[in-house]
Amino acid sequence: MKNTLLSALLILGLIGPVVAGEGMWIPMLLRQLNEKEMQAMGMRITAEDIYALNQSSLKDAIVLFGRGCTGEIVSDQGLLLTNHHCGFGQIQKHSSLEHDYLSNGFWAMNKSEELPNPGLTVTMLVKMEDVSMAVLSGVENEMPELKRAEKISENIKTMTEKAAKESGLSVSIRSFYHGNQYYMLYNQVFKDIRLVGAPPSNIGKFGGDTDNWMWPRHTGDFSVFRIYVDKDGKPAEYHPDNVPYKPAYHLPISLKGYEEGDFTFVFGYPARTNEYLPSVAVKLITEISNPHKVNLRGIRLGIFKKYASTDPKVRIQYADKDAGVANGWKKMIGESKGIRRLTGIEKKFSQEEAFEKWAKADPAFDKAYSGLLPTFRHNYNQLEKYTLANDYINECGLGIELIRFSSQFKPLVDEASKPKPDTKKLSETAQKLLPAVEAFFKDYHQPVDREVAIALLQQYLNNQVSGFRPDFLEEINNKFKGNISNYVNFVFDKSTFTNKEKLENILKEASAKKIKSLIKDPAYQDFTSMRNFFEKELQQPLQRLTAANDSLQRVYMRGLMDMQPNKIFYPDANFTLRVTYGKVEGYEPADAVYYNYYTTLSGIMEKEDPNVYDYVVEPKLKTLYESGDYGQYADASGEMRVAFAASNHTTGGNSGSPVLNADGQMIGINFDRCWEGTMSDLMYDPNVSRNISADIRYVLFIIDKFAGASHLVNEMTLIK
Repeated sequence: MKNTLLSALLILGLIGPVVAGEGMWIPMLLRQLNEKEMQAMGMRITAEDIYALNQSSLKDAIVLFGRGCTGEIVSDQGLLLTNHHCGFGQIQKHSSLEHDYLSNGFWAMNKSEELPNPGLTVTMLVKMEDVSMAVLSGVENEMPELKRAEKISENIKTMTEKAAKESGLSVSIRSFYHGNQYYMLYNQVFKDIRLVGAPPSNIGKFGGDTDNWMWPRHTGDFSVFRIYVDKDGKPAEYHPDNVPYKPAYHLPISLKGYEEGDFTFVFGYPARTNEYLPSVAVKLITEISNPHKVNLRGIRLGIFKKYASTDPKVRIQYADKDAGVANGWKKMIGESKGIRRLTGIEKKFSQEEAFEKWAKADPAFDKAYSGLLPTFRHNYNQLEKYTLANDYINECGLGIELIRFSSQFKPLVDEASKPKPDTKKLSETAQKLLPAVEAFFKDYHQPVDREVAIALLQQYLNNQVSGFRPDFLEEINNKFKGNISNYVNFVFDKSTFTNKEKLENILKEASAKKIKSLIKDPAYQDFTSMRNFFEKELQQPLQRLTAANDSLQRVYMRGLMDMQPNKIFYPDANFTLRVTYGKVEGYEPADAVYYNYYTTLSGIMEKEDPNVYDYVVEPKLKTLYESGDYGQYADASGEMRVAFAASNHTTGGNSGSPVLNADGQMIGINFDRCWEGTMSDLMYDPNVSRNISADIRYVLFIIDKFAGASHLVNEMTLIK
């Protein structure tokens, strides 16, 4: 392959506009593909100001926070902003009844009070390169898919090892356009990240799960961290002598605000989108898989809330778990509803009919794409039963905390079960599990898990067809006469995994005999039953069908680009740095309904309900509201704006991303999408797809006026 698809399109000039607001664009290609349109929409900076190699640029302030969010550096001392829900796990880990940072917030008043977070990293892109030709070297058009994949993997391994050795950076190669193009990413990974500040959950999570994915929104969804490095300025593990990181660039913050119609762009790490799937794939996701998962997660959430509402300790223990389950639950509801509203499956099918008609009109295209869509349909129809069976393992079986916890011991049990166990390896593996035991029991309330287990196993028995499910379900029917409560009591009463002291003693002793006895533990046997079922019945067909569909998707992607040569195609999100742009604007979610583009502190007071945890207002916030003491953070009319909506195309992973104005100055922190637009991972609708962001002025107001941490604001570069 002598030219990549995108290079060919650029050379031929066969590119044209897409819907403004739609798309997640590769930063290094903005000048060729997007700069002209962005500037026509109002942007006053250049593509090189956003991404440059020979000078500092906006990219030098953007990081992948942990494994699933975005963060941005906002001072020359490595101060970093992200969402409250992105830092929630760290805040929760530092919380206890004595130090309830979830309820009360946390603020380090000097650097010595900042809290370390072992295992937390932030990753910064240094540069990226198109390496498609090298990755596809030796790949022939008629090559069998397995051979093709092996050759590509071989090329990638050779290239990344060489680049990492030469650069001293973390290097990876990612596929774009479903395997039609490849980019090499050079990253710097920072490992000493400290918690600096977080508002109380009644601010950072105001509206809770009730308002999640919804607009209007009144959530101060932010937290503050700091990057530390060694004395030479290099990334290093935590050490008390480490110093704050001095970035090549940090984002200036605008206090000027925004108005409807203003240009904005979001710079961050969107996770996964699937905009180019065929109709049968969209149907499998939205009409078959999502409804089952929504039901199962809803059951768990109801039980979590029942216990959390009456026990403050349980509320803290299950806060992060509840948020994780609820986030996907509500998103899936909105996604399926949005596709139905758009008649998305029907539109995809119409596109496929047009594709088949177009291909048949040209012998070369007919040869390349004939039979593609019928094969897709055959594969996805086969995939349905395997997908559902896998969903039930993950959502039902592993939705039970005890069973999921026992699964972590598999490597240890496997080693102990060998004819001649490696005693050193046993001891090392056991020692690594001790922190997992401590973490599990810190946030575990057995009555919750027992009730969840009874409810989920009932669903498992009712909905997973007999003869095609793990054998432990048949044991419930055969040995326990279908009495799920009795079965659950048996498992929990007999399991060693409910006893912290016993587990710790086994791990400290690291005796092969005692470890091997865990094989007969009823919780571990349930896990083993599911694993055996997966390996015997699901693994191969899932891998085979998924691999086949991935190969078809690559060909289909190429075909769509052949069919529409005047369209600029953006690659699906894959957790790489992207730019998306649009405008500040409200929307009409339903007939005769219009949502304004921003919310204010007055809306928080209107929502206040002391009897509903999601709507409890902090007393000090109310005092500040009543006095109108907003300082320099009020808008021109004197209002305290809280959040705003815009038409930037975002998804998971964009949480915590900076929202920037026409001058590249920060005006907000992206934290959500509106519920009506959650189907944008599969199909973008410019009429209702809106990203939701915390107004940066509200963030600074909370830091300064509410928390009294003005020293943090003083670090930042404010544009007034």
